[in-house]
Amino acid sequence: MGATAAWTLMAGYAVVVSASVCAPERCAATGPRWRWTRSLALGVAMLALTPDVSSSAVLTENDFRKVETIKPLFQNLMGDLVQTLKRPDLSANDADCINSTVRELLQISEELSSYEYLITIEKEITDFGDNSPVKGVVKFAIEKSNTILTEERKRLAQLSDQCSRFPLAFGKTQAALQFIDTTTNLLNSIQVRL
Repeated sequence: MGATAAWTLMAGYAVVVSASVCAPERCAATGPRWRWTRSLALGVAMLALTPDVSSSAVLTENDFRKVETIKPLFQNLMGDLVQTLKRPDLSANDADCINSTVRELLQISEELSSYEYLITIEKEITDFGDNSPVKGVVKFAIEKSNTILTEERKRLAQLSDQCSRFPLAFGKTQAALQFIDTTTNLLNSIQVRL
């Protein structure tokens, strides 16, 4: 049975079951939201119980490894920036630039955290072929992540220009730009296949 046929069968079954589970006269909690929630829960349960219908994964194991490399890169960069800020010989101008870089990176991290979850959601939900909603979610998350990274790269490039008079700070902002470029390239290499 193909993935499309399985989806059609499950959708028909979900409508029948959700309609018979709670007739208005027998159930106190009725309404569109309640029915939608029950249907969603039933659909998720059916996804979990029918793994043999799956025909392909959205992300490969290599893709997951690529995404998982982003966090250590970020942690290493932030660790380096924090250690640099602790140096006693750090000038006030260098410190200002590096603090601004840290703030920008923290903002990027905060904005990307939910998209990271969406990109790796496939580990928790079984995919059902090429028309999978999981594929759409992953594609959406990668597109939004790339949009955020593009905008943040512009801001960091401006900061790098402002800090270009201070060699230490300039080097750190360049490292932050390199992190953004690396992350963007990793996500683009995944997005090409979707």
